[in-house]
Amino acid sequence: MNLETSIQMIVEQIYTKCLSQGSYYIESEGEAAIIDPLREIDSYIEKAAKGKAKIKYVFETHFHADFVSGHLSLSKKTGAPIIFGPNADPSFESKIAVDGEKFNLGGITLQLIHTPGHTMESSCYLLRNENDKEIAVFTGDTLFLGDVGRPDLAQENTKLSKEYLAGQLFDSIRNKLMPLPDSITIYPAHGAGSACGKNMMDLTSDSLANQKKVNYALREDMTKEEFINEVTNDLSSPPKYFPSNVELNKKGYEDVSTIIQKSLNPINIHDFNLLRKQSGVLILDVRSKNLFSEGHIPGSLFIGLEGMFAPWAGTLIEDVNQKIIIVSPKGKEEETISRLSRVGFDNVLGFLDGGYENWIKSSGKINKIKSINAEEFINEARSSIKNIYDVRGEDEFKISHFPGAKNIPLKKIDQHISEFREKSPFYVYCKAGYRSVIASSIINKDSDVDLVNIKGGYDMIKKVNFST
Repeated sequence: MNLETSIQMIVEQIYTKCLSQGSYYIESEGEAAIIDPLREIDSYIEKAAKGKAKIKYVFETHFHADFVSGHLSLSKKTGAPIIFGPNADPSFESKIAVDGEKFNLGGITLQLIHTPGHTMESSCYLLRNENDKEIAVFTGDTLFLGDVGRPDLAQENTKLSKEYLAGQLFDSIRNKLMPLPDSITIYPAHGAGSACGKNMMDLTSDSLANQKKVNYALREDMTKEEFINEVTNDLSSPPKYFPSNVELNKKGYEDVSTIIQKSLNPINIHDFNLLRKQSGVLILDVRSKNLFSEGHIPGSLFIGLEGMFAPWAGTLIEDVNQKIIIVSPKGKEEETISRLSRVGFDNVLGFLDGGYENWIKSSGKINKIKSINAEEFINEARSSIKNIYDVRGEDEFKISHFPGAKNIPLKKIDQHISEFREKSPFYVYCKAGYRSVIASSIINKDSDVDLVNIKGGYDMIKKVNFST
């Protein structure tokens, strides 16, 4: 999205669907600023070069938990200082700004607004044009569209309760953001699909006026107590990789180019077989769900590049230091390594040279996932099916599900492995088939079970006539 004024101001949202994350490129009169950059920084540098602009600032809204920021690499490459809000305590050189501090960028300004609550250093950046008119506010994880940032992610580091942080968030939103002009554009750090909130909208930008109408947390007559109850109620456990990402963002990391150079290592069949038998080595298959179902290397975990790859990798692979060998489509090896690095997985040993096709040529044993279409499932369900598992999220399940299905969300699947082993046969579905194949790969990883995956998931099941 671009906004232009008489002084050639550019505001561009760079939205990464895999992470449901928005970073921002702002340019004015030969100077540029980046807000919440991804770890891969080349696109920002290329944009600045195209506009013949110098990157002057790297702004961070907070220490991110759900991805590794590119702030350090970008600062190192461009010489631009890294700006944090009050209470930030990074291990590297940066500028800790004060509440209300302004930063000139060409003919415009960006003003830091300290908005503690999601984290104690959380800050927003208010954009003013050449006439000092308030144009946009970059809200980080403080204010989302339809939601606010969850207040429980900073508890471990701060020892502050989620209730206290929610109270801080209420004050920040009421006193700092809601008084801004209704016409102002809100640019958040995340959209629907992110684990940093509970109920985000699919929109990636909106006016403050509309958010006051549709965002439950901006209800005019809401009391502080009501707000605290609302934002702390029904919070799911955050993904296990979140604390590791916070530490990387606070203490530092290697440039992604270094990670790619180290990890882009072809592994021949002989060495692959030796490595896969070692304890502590994970075979990660990132091909499509259909290809994985048709055949895969026994013991491999499926997380396809086609879906929310990085968040699911972070959620399901508990240790960011996990040794990983990739099985990928040809030409997708570097992309896989790069996308894993976005969530802090920097210990990729390499990739199977020649991919799955080479495994087949070497006469390697394969496993398959039995799959049936929705119509076959409905027909079987009318007669003999008893054990049906829905691996969507709790909220999705509550809205609608197949009669008799039991809900075990994908992120909790490893807690129920013994239950699956006792069932024969059983059926698994999700929304569209991506998560159910991931679940199937986890359930079937160490032993063969009588599992049947429903192709197309609940979306296809609903198209077949049945009573919910």
